[in-house]
Amino acid sequence: MPFPPIHRVVTGHDANGKAVISSDGPLPVVRELAALPGVVFHEVWATAATPAPVDNGDDPTPGDIVLPPPSGGTRFRFVDIPPESPELMAEATAQASAAFAEIGDAGASTQDATAAHPLMHRTETVDYGVVIDGEMTLVLDDGEVPLKPGSVVVQRGTNHAWANRSGKPCRMLFVLIDGQYDPEIAASLP
Repeated sequence: MPFPPIHRVVTGHDANGKAVISSDGPLPVVRELAALPGVVFHEVWATAATPAPVDNGDDPTPGDIVLPPPSGGTRFRFVDIPPESPELMAEATAQASAAFAEIGDAGASTQDATAAHPLMHRTETVDYGVVIDGEMTLVLDDGEVPLKPGSVVVQRGTNHAWANRSGKPCRMLFVLIDGQYDPEIAASLP
């Protein structure tokens, strides 16, 4: 793994309402995708409602990795993305459905013969994607944008892919927020 592990601190309250450290250490869920070797998900936190309950509840990250957040909720994660190579692109083309199924959302894949990238996908979410280290290219149906450390993408339910053409690994931070398409947009989607 080319990047250092993520250190997570979770706070809570004691019986007297004082702020305490609930946990301090490595993330409990860090998984490399079998369908796309080198792609590593680092699950930080999730909420299942809005407003989010402010409580001393259990850690919501253990279990299977699921791409979208729960209904009315959020997901907060880092993803390490290896550089594209001819081998990785062939694997992505052959394994796109399996890769999205592995992260709990086989229906997110929009791959077809006309796709701009084999890992094109869409979720009914608003996502904030931040390049932490490395370089990335945001690929859309019509256009691409190069991204460097500090670049932030506000991705509003669009069909997209992340292409690492830099030759070096990239680490991105993502916050996914459950959303609902505007009826006009929903009617226009293929």
